[in-house]
Amino acid sequence: MKDRISKTNAMRILDSAKVKYVVHEYPHEDIAVPGDEVARLVGADPDRVFKTLVTRGSSGDIFVFIVPVREELDLKKAAKHSGEKAISMVRVSELLNLTGYIRGGCTAIGMKKDYPVFLEETASLFESIFVSGGKIGLQIELDPEDLLRTASGRYADLITD
Repeated sequence: MKDRISKTNAMRILDSAKVKYVVHEYPHEDIAVPGDEVARLVGADPDRVFKTLVTRGSSGDIFVFIVPVREELDLKKAAKHSGEKAISMVRVSELLNLTGYIRGGCTAIGMKKDYPVFLEETASLFESIFVSGGKIGLQIELDPEDLLRTASGRYADLITD
């Protein structure tokens, strides 16, 4: 299936790293689709579908957090893991310039710069998880260990209790 789809930067990086992945397309209208809906459209358990959140620490540094679509990022936990006093979400209008991706198509693989990446530790419970493939309408299913390796990330407890 991945041969019929034009490759995104994320897919090219996964290919060059020899990472096995499956591409799942879903219908959209060039706007971000809510995570629960993405899970339904690709036929996946929502606990296995993850969203990529881009944040700014009080120092001004950028951090990337990947959490299940039904969960909320705990900003205090995020700050602790990143070594920041506080963390806040970047504005949607900043996303493309910072990452090279738009809202709904943002992935930790192949961002413009190498930001610190943290993946919610519950991802380790699954053989594969789903993350954005680098554009709206595209999800990549891959082993969470491969995601961490490719994005130079690490596991962390990130979601609200």
